[in-house]
This record gives sequence, C-alpha cells and structure tokens, in this order.
Amino acid sequence: MSNQLFDAYFTAPAMRAIFCDAGRVQGMLDFEAALARAEARVGLIPIEAVAPIEAACKAELYDYPALAQAIATAGNSAIPLVKALGKLIAASSPEAERYVHLGATSQDAMDSGLVLQLRAAIGLLESDLATLGDALAAQAERHIDTPLAGRTWLQQATPVTLGMKLAGVLGAVTRHRQRLKELKPRLLCLQFGGASGSLAALGEDGWAVSAALAQELDLKLPEQPWHTQRDRLVEFASLLGMIAGSLGKLGRDLSLLMQTEAGEVFEPSAPGKGGSSTMPHKRNPVSAAVLIGAATRAPGLVATMLSAMPQEHERSLGLWHAEWECLPELCCLVSGALQQALLVVPGLEVDGARMRANLELTQGLVLAEAVSIALAQKIGRDAAHHLIEQCCKQAVREGAHLRTVLGANAEVIGQLSAAELDRLLDAAHYLGQARRWVERAVAEHNQLSR
Repeated sequence: MSNQLFDAYFTAPAMRAIFCDAGRVQGMLDFEAALARAEARVGLIPIEAVAPIEAACKAELYDYPALAQAIATAGNSAIPLVKALGKLIAASSPEAERYVHLGATSQDAMDSGLVLQLRAAIGLLESDLATLGDALAAQAERHIDTPLAGRTWLQQATPVTLGMKLAGVLGAVTRHRQRLKELKPRLLCLQFGGASGSLAALGEDGWAVSAALAQELDLKLPEQPWHTQRDRLVEFASLLGMIAGSLGKLGRDLSLLMQTEAGEVFEPSAPGKGGSSTMPHKRNPVSAAVLIGAATRAPGLVATMLSAMPQEHERSLGLWHAEWECLPELCCLVSGALQQALLVVPGLEVDGARMRANLELTQGLVLAEAVSIALAQKIGRDAAHHLIEQCCKQAVREGAHLRTVLGANAEVIGQLSAAELDRLLDAAHYLGQARRWVERAVAEHNQLSR
C-alpha cells in the first residue's frame, strides 16, 4: 500500500517515477551491468559472463519488500541487492556469478546509481524550467505596461508594472538554468573506487576498468573516487534549494495579490480548484501553497546535505546515510513546485481595473516621490522632501487627494504648473525603466533557449 497521499499535489509523477523503489534499484543494476561490460572490454572477465549478468539487471525481477527487510540489517541497499543479483545469475550461469560486482563496493553501486537517477531528474528540470521561462516571458511581454502598486514592507510604495514583477522571476529562472548547465559536468560523474577508494582489488586493471565503465554509463571520469567528498551532490542540493526559493517567491507574491483586499492577479480557475469545505465563496491559492510549501521544506533538506559533508576518512558512518532520502525528496519537491508554476503562469487572471483602483487608494500619495523629485530640481532635495511630506500629512489628515493639496499650496504651484502636477501624479508616467527590465529579461531568456 502506498503512503504517498499527497504526491499528486507536491510531486510531478515523472520525477516520482525516477525516485521510486524501482528507479533506485534500476540505477544500481545499470551500474552492475555496465561494470560487467567494462571488465569484459579490458579482458578482466570472460565476455560470456556479460549476457547472464545483464539479463538479471532488470528491476522488475526483484522483491522490494524482501530487499527492504534485508536493508534494515545490511546497512545499505546495495548489499542485499548484489546478493539477490548473484543468486539470480547463478540459477542460469554459475560461472557468470563469479564476476558480479567484481572490484566494486556498495557505495560505488549506490552513488553511481544515484547519479544516473539525477541525470534523468536534471532532464526533467531543464525541460520544465525552459517551459516556465517561455510562459513567464510571454506574460511579462503581455503586461509590460500594466501598472500596479509596488509594495515595500507590505505597504504601497511607487508604481511598477506586472511585466516587471514577472520579469524578475524570469531572470531568476534563467540564472537557475545557467547554473544547472554549468554544474552538470561536475555532478554527472562516475563513482568507482572499491573498498577504500584505491581500486586495489583490480590491480593494474583498475584504471582501465574505470575509464571503460565511465564510457559505458556515459558519465565523466572524475580525478578520483569521491566516497567522502560530497561537494558535487551538495552543490546540486543547494541549487535545488534556490530553485525552490525562487518559485516560493512567485507563490508568495501571487498569494498576496490574490488576497481579497488586493484582488489584482489570480491563479487560473478550474472546477473544484481552491474551494473551501465550508465557505462557498472561497477561491484559495492552492498552487501558490505548493510553491511556498516547497520553499519552506527545501532549506532543511539542503541543511542536512551540508551537515553531512564532514564525512570521516574514506567511507562514512551515518553522514552518508543521512543523504539518501534528501536529494530525491528535494528533486520531487522542486518538480512538484514547477508543475504548479506551469499550471499557474500561462493562465494568470489579471484585473487591470482593480490594479488602477488600488493605485488610487492612497489618493495620490503613491506618487509623492515623483513630485518630490521634480520639485527638488527647483528648490533642493531637503526642502522639496520636507514640503511634500507636509503636503502628504495634510492630505491624510483632511482625507483629501494629494493633487488637491498640492494645487492649493503656493510654494508648490509657484514651481510646478497644473499640467506638470497632473503628469507627475499619473502612474503611467512614473514607471522608470520597467519596460527595459522586461525587454532585457526576455532577451536573456531567448539567448539561453536558442
């Protein structure tokens, strides 16, 4: 019976398939089959032994509950799997069974198997990040001139555009795609060192087998085995944590914009989505919840990977074990967040009228900076700031529009005309470089996607 009740919500099915029990077992079996081929290539084992070994390296041939039971006493997953593999091979070819796992250690099979899983996981992440980038670029361009209130410290600040907000997320996605591309050569490398990392069991053939094995698995051959040097995996874990964080930022902002009091941008609606068990009117940000949830859970997993780095000597006790479920869970969390982002971004529902109305909530105060900057050119920065600050306080005290207060202030109208004041208090004229930021973010995305 599965206990993955929440998988459909938090994890992409394709990522779960990579990191399910069958995926883990197949990764180790792929290593064992490739090892046999590599050792036959260099003449270390008979070529006739390869076919029986390969035939037994199919995950569906194994009893997972029995393996799980054996792991509890063996201390890792490779020991009982290799034992079961040997028995299966011996049933058809006792001769071939002699050459199973020759020169390798349990961690070689587990780490190399994990790297094969991570390669498949990275393929999914790259595809989803590219698709999300496309969706963000399209929405950023669509809303390049859609003004809304910028918020700092959760208070209205100065106007920005929805395109600019989305371009910020797009920039982060582009950088994560670049990081993923850069770390692949470091991460996707073979683990093969035998008992203590020296490959002494293979004698002079150790290096030749390593090179052949790396070719068989299409992995990079590292400078040496990395049994207790875990920086490669931790680098990837850290990147997954950053991706989760960026998606969490998207979810956080979206959920705030969906609040009843804001009501500016919404997740796309769908039958049964976001309802309440008791309140018929509710439209909850259910996708944003996954983005925020993943961003909340990921740092603890990354911290575990970092904590497990000071591993003792040539093979670790406990620290290596602490890693086993962290990377798979991180991959699954990020995959689920990406799936929710891909559901949300292309179908964002935007209420431009509500954005304009919200910009007017402060009756012009949101554009006080624009007036202060213009006035500073006439009377100096400090004097202008003090004067406009007093006008703002008067507007709040009297419940009046800032334009009315400014138009009645002799000092202000002595420096700025009515037409200038009207223009300064129009949000469309105080968007700075927002359009440029969108164009640059989209251009960088397109450059990477070529």
